[in-house]
Amino acid sequence: MISRYGYDVVLKFIILAFIIIGSTFTFTNSLIFQYTVVFVMGIAAIFVLYFFRDPDRTLPPGEYLVVSPADGKIVLIKELYESEYLNAEAVQVSIFMSPLNVHVNRFPISGHVEYFKHIPGKFTVAYHDKSSDVNERTLIGIENSGYKILFKQVAGTIARRIVADIKLGQQVTMGKRLGMIKFGSRVDVIMPKNTTISVKLDDRVKAGESVLATYTPAHS
Repeated sequence: MISRYGYDVVLKFIILAFIIIGSTFTFTNSLIFQYTVVFVMGIAAIFVLYFFRDPDRTLPPGEYLVVSPADGKIVLIKELYESEYLNAEAVQVSIFMSPLNVHVNRFPISGHVEYFKHIPGKFTVAYHDKSSDVNERTLIGIENSGYKILFKQVAGTIARRIVADIKLGQQVTMGKRLGMIKFGSRVDVIMPKNTTISVKLDDRVKAGESVLATYTPAHS
């Protein structure tokens, strides 16, 4: 299945591919050149369709889980003071998404969106820790039974468009699609310090399926 967040890119690519291939067959009689163009455009089409794939996911069993909002590799786990939304000591888990990962993002917990902010910025390598503070990003804060979580969609060197289909006050469901970051990027998940982390560095995770952490709600 192709993600609805990529329909525009896929359509534009198909139109461009037909124009390029049509022009090639119109203005040159070289079969080698014509077949080369068709081959290159075919490889490019496979990559575009592969990048915008959107497989279904099955939520893990259990209560009070924080599931991964992105596919990728755990590149950072650190403690910090989070002053944007939590205003408390916290732990951050960062997931790096390569161009080969599924790039559709999903909600890590259920609840309602209390905080949403888009911050323009640079496009440094998303793998680096500093990218969380200097790159273009969206910040999304969700509250559930007194438990709050902040996660960031961070643009990278290649990823230059963040899609976040979110509104303040919106009720959201863990594992449901929320948007994507196009062409390689990073997602940071920032949780209260008393959250129990379930992953370690270099673990591979899947959005909507892998458990990042468990927590105790502040109230039922």
